[in-house]
Amino acid sequence: MTTTTPQAPALTTDTAINFWPAQALAPMEDKWQSLRCRFITSNPVGPWDDFILSEWELEACAWEDFHPHTETNYVLEGELHIESGGKTVILKPGDSARVNPGRKGRYWAPVYARMITIYGPNPEGLESHSFRYSEL
Repeated sequence: MTTTTPQAPALTTDTAINFWPAQALAPMEDKWQSLRCRFITSNPVGPWDDFILSEWELEACAWEDFHPHTETNYVLEGELHIESGGKTVILKPGDSARVNPGRKGRYWAPVYARMITIYGPNPEGLESHSFRYSEL
């Protein structure tokens, strides 16, 4: 998947502090204007042993993908629906939910949702796949 979002520098442990300057939320693809994101701490490419933090928002749209790592979403604004493995949860501000590794997750916001997301470690660098976007 190609992204137009500027990428955050890689996470390194050879310095005392890692710093990532603020970036604006941007559409993941030009054709997906209602799905905006930014990686806060690191770009999820290749293997990583720590967590990766991102912010994203959905505006009357849905997103589906498969991750080899955990994905935990914490809702800041709006209402987020998540379905995985036949189970659906509805999150409001302050709620969080995790899609466990090796599962496909479907995320949608009937109106709007803004989230902080944490990807768990992916030490083997396995790629996410099965991307699907739709507008509601």
